[in-house]
Amino acid sequence: MSPELSSKHSHISDEILQELPSPCWILEEHLLRSNLEILKDIKDRSGARILLALKGFAFWHSAPLIREYLDGCCTSGHYEARLASEEFGGQVHTYSPAFKEEEIEEIAHLSHHLVFNSPVQLHRFGAKAQEINPSLSLGLRVNPEHSEAPVEQYNPCASHSRLGTLAQDLDDEIVKKIEGFHFHALCEQDASALEGVLHAFEKKFGRWLPLLKWVNFGGGHHITRSDYDREKLIMLLRDFRRRHPHLEIYLEPGEAVGWETGPLIATVLDIVHNGMPIAILDSSAEAHMPDTILMPYRAEVRGAGSPGEKPYTYRLAGNTCLAGDIMGDYSFDRPLKIGDKILFEDQMHYTMVKATTFNGIPLPSIAILRESGEVEILRRFGYEDFRNRLG
Repeated sequence: MSPELSSKHSHISDEILQELPSPCWILEEHLLRSNLEILKDIKDRSGARILLALKGFAFWHSAPLIREYLDGCCTSGHYEARLASEEFGGQVHTYSPAFKEEEIEEIAHLSHHLVFNSPVQLHRFGAKAQEINPSLSLGLRVNPEHSEAPVEQYNPCASHSRLGTLAQDLDDEIVKKIEGFHFHALCEQDASALEGVLHAFEKKFGRWLPLLKWVNFGGGHHITRSDYDREKLIMLLRDFRRRHPHLEIYLEPGEAVGWETGPLIATVLDIVHNGMPIAILDSSAEAHMPDTILMPYRAEVRGAGSPGEKPYTYRLAGNTCLAGDIMGDYSFDRPLKIGDKILFEDQMHYTMVKATTFNGIPLPSIAILRESGEVEILRRFGYEDFRNRLG
């Protein structure tokens, strides 16, 4: 029997687990809808528009549900803009640290807002993009030089950041060429962090706001987390709109959309012993859960506790040659055995878009648990997917 698989909100049963290949991501549709309802409430009560950040959650099979609630997508370049246009609908807002000459025509056709990272990019591509798409609204990403991001490599406002234009490098002539500012300074943070960023943003860039039509507050807002202060967020948005009633406000969460909407399911292949029992899984932290190594963070395992909390402690490790391919140490109520299922919680956002086939490890299959209770296996990855990435 597998470790305890019950979860407060999950509808994944042992019977469903037996239907699924391993490893496998499975989105629980009812949990996604719950997040979307929270985001719609923020929209309705604040007057802001909310976009899905595809960089964090690009699971396009969920597009029909998402477009019931959100206003469109923010994208990071040509391919994401095309995916947003073809699958999600709504507005398409595209930003990249630098655009390429050969892609700007297609991006301009696909986008409603086009945001440049620097005045140089704006001067190079702005007029051309608007010739291609006269209804295109141009914007500029700015750096408020204030962030409370908990990890430096995720801090867009760190010293020497390449992301966004400093206030000292702007003037009225540049701002007259655009209709909006975009800033992004948060990472999995609460409304109190946004409050500090907004203060810095208005202090540095407020004199240009009367010339604009919109401001995009970026992502990193952990709105659907259970302890997020949503009332404070609504207050901040309303207050900003009172100060600047002519401006439309956008938020672009990615993680908050996919937050706690489904696990990555893996299987124990072997258990070896070297000072402690080590369970080797058919998944990989390096290939399938890279943020657990990069960020780093400890993924929650369903039914498991911290080392020593429960009677049986194991190190969970990936099936690659990388010595550091380790998910972490977890304790269980009973011994693990070969064939047991391990469910890594909250693996819908960022893992799917970042996963690789390092060592020839197959990508996890993709499934969705519909609100009706039906399970659909949407994709299984094989040798051709590995081979064709390289030519």
